[in-house]
Amino acid sequence: MAFDPASLDFVDPGTPSAIRAATILPARRENIELTTADGLTLVGELALPADGVVRATLITLHPLPTHGGFMDSHVYKKASYRLPALAGIAVLRFNTRGTTSPRGTSDGAFDEGHSERLDVAAAVQFAVDRGLPNRWLVGWSFGTELVLKYGALAPVASEVEGAVLLSPPLHRAVDADLALWAALGKPLTVLVPEFDDYLQPAAAVQRFAAVPQAHLVAVDGARHLWVGEKYAARALNELASTVLGTTVVLPVDWQGPVAVLQA
Repeated sequence: MAFDPASLDFVDPGTPSAIRAATILPARRENIELTTADGLTLVGELALPADGVVRATLITLHPLPTHGGFMDSHVYKKASYRLPALAGIAVLRFNTRGTTSPRGTSDGAFDEGHSERLDVAAAVQFAVDRGLPNRWLVGWSFGTELVLKYGALAPVASEVEGAVLLSPPLHRAVDADLALWAALGKPLTVLVPEFDDYLQPAAAVQRFAAVPQAHLVAVDGARHLWVGEKYAARALNELASTVLGTTVVLPVDWQGPVAVLQA
């Protein structure tokens, strides 16, 4: 059975609570389905600020599904747990074709980033149809390849403000894709861990020099998977700062109802 976000049990402890990895803050959460141009149904979740005021929207693209990536990859799950309440940011997460998570399994099969172009377009169109404002693509690892290859092309390019990349490996994305982003001119923030397995900061500076507007952030101590609350929190701060257009340091405590996802 697919996980139902309505099943979360929120309790107000009456005192400020430290925000930990499994802490879930209030939001309007719903299971969603996306329909691709080739007729597939992709499963996902949309988390909106509880007061309905959306300052920005993240359309997230997860790491490689053949290596454990899915919509619940931890940085994205923490984004959905925290950003609606702490920053007024809507978070759209979904499983690309053939990918499984507790939410369910999306139709189709993994296609090495080719047919996934239609998945990206379906997610963006869903956000447009729902009237979600200030839309940004967010890619992590394999998800950055999808952002770079398809985010600067129609129909996606005109419907997003820009993109944020976490740990871009630049395996599938090539110089021609970077050239498209350079020509598009929209903001591109690139978060590169110091100890990334594939592309470390010095090499990233050289590769992304092809995109004049790219803003590269080297994150000391971080690794490709952003393991550790320190690094996940840093990623969320950078995400919020980019899409809101101002420096954001998210609170580490919360006064009010919280839920905890049970193992």
